[in-house]
Amino acid sequence: MKLNQSDLETLKNKGKTEEKVQEELKMLKEGFPFLVIDNAAKPGNGIFVLDEKMEKQAIDLWEQFLKSGGDVIKMVPASGAASRMFKDLFSFVNGTDKEPASDFMKKFFNDIEKFAFFNKLNETCIGLFGKSIDSLIKEKRYKEIVKALIDKEGLNYGQLPKALLNFHKNMGGARTAIEEHLSEGVQYAKGKKGKVKVHFTVSEDHLPLVHLKFEETKGKMEHEYDVEYELSTSVQKPSTDTVAANMDGTPYKENDKLFFRPGGHGALIENLNDLDADVIFIKNIDNVVPDSRREDTIKYKKIIGGVLVGIKKKGDDYCRLLSKGIPEESKLAEMLDFLHKVLCITHDNTDNMTTKEKADYLYKKLNRPYRVCGMVRNEGEPGGGPFLAYNADGTVSPQILESTQIDPNNKEAKKMLAESTHFNPVDLVVSTKSWNGKKFNLPDYVDKSTGFISIKSREGTEIKALELPGLWNGAMSDWNTILVEVPLSTFNPVKTVNDLLRDAHQ
Repeated sequence: MKLNQSDLETLKNKGKTEEKVQEELKMLKEGFPFLVIDNAAKPGNGIFVLDEKMEKQAIDLWEQFLKSGGDVIKMVPASGAASRMFKDLFSFVNGTDKEPASDFMKKFFNDIEKFAFFNKLNETCIGLFGKSIDSLIKEKRYKEIVKALIDKEGLNYGQLPKALLNFHKNMGGARTAIEEHLSEGVQYAKGKKGKVKVHFTVSEDHLPLVHLKFEETKGKMEHEYDVEYELSTSVQKPSTDTVAANMDGTPYKENDKLFFRPGGHGALIENLNDLDADVIFIKNIDNVVPDSRREDTIKYKKIIGGVLVGIKKKGDDYCRLLSKGIPEESKLAEMLDFLHKVLCITHDNTDNMTTKEKADYLYKKLNRPYRVCGMVRNEGEPGGGPFLAYNADGTVSPQILESTQIDPNNKEAKKMLAESTHFNPVDLVVSTKSWNGKKFNLPDYVDKSTGFISIKSREGTEIKALELPGLWNGAMSDWNTILVEVPLSTFNPVKTVNDLLRDAHQ
């Protein structure tokens, strides 16, 4: 596809190369192949279920790591507005019903006093309408209450990021999602000198408000927990936006300019690549609970941290040995056993390899980024989650897949999807450094063939949008992946405002 001078200027301003855009247009035109899966990962075959003794060993390993001065960052993807969280409220305000008619809206109003934002909303209603929430409900002025919550003239919750919403009540006050993550970080990611590093990825529009929140809460929480916070933010890089296309695959333009869209959470691999620490925890902004409900969260964060530290040390020791020359056959056999039993990587051809080929193969497989992913048992419909998938080099390894990556016309693949026992709650702890302390360049480990295409409407025109390989899907495809079962109690996302009424958030 030939790009003109104006297109090239647009690319320059976004920090994108022509080659990259041509590659994206090719993907939009040709689509992506389905992944070939060997099986769903299950306990005993790809997913580790730890007993009490193993859990204790992992916790001990994690606490020793922190005491020895291990450097930890907690990374929280927190981009985007909370508008989807209030979808039902927007529908109610814009609809014809004057009173709550749906079960969702009835619950919202019946339990309105339980929300952590109730007091602020009440003050806002008094300021806007001269009446409390209770009075407005008695007068059946339901829409005014909702408008006071979601509209710009009120609390503006419909446009603010989830990070800045009051999620939970706390000692007579309320805590935002940001504050809950800062509190959580103290309990498993506090460094030797009492330093807690937390990094939030936010949208550029929200940066000033997020930094204002840091200013407002940092000192107070440092005093409360006797720690020192090192808080940082980053925004999704403009260079990770992807070009949009018309339905025939040609570039979609507005005012004669190429049109770009955010490339999805997979773009955050660049933000992760910029962080420098021995260990990085990754957890979404809305999956956080108050102090009183956090016991399991803290326990299993330490467990997956300890599993990572223990397995990574073993892999690093093997890499150190391999870097000095070819070890004896018995040692290579031990390493292959580790690859198979611990990292769950299999390759049919290792018996036919020469000693040197084995050593090269092992070094390549062991000297990669590592991640330990918490996996929760399915209690609903099976969807995306952990599978054992084939890679380009002929190996089979654990991967986290979306259901859209699996061929719906392949009966065997559909059967494996239906039989999957666990899903991915986005509960990760990662190591992005080599055995010699050098940082890996994470974009080198992305499987570019694992993005997907969605159809969007843009001012009445249907366009093709390109989603980059997801952060914990294809963006980490070529990592060493260890899957560990964690309880459902560690997964409490807030997808709708009424989720804040669930026991875990009260």
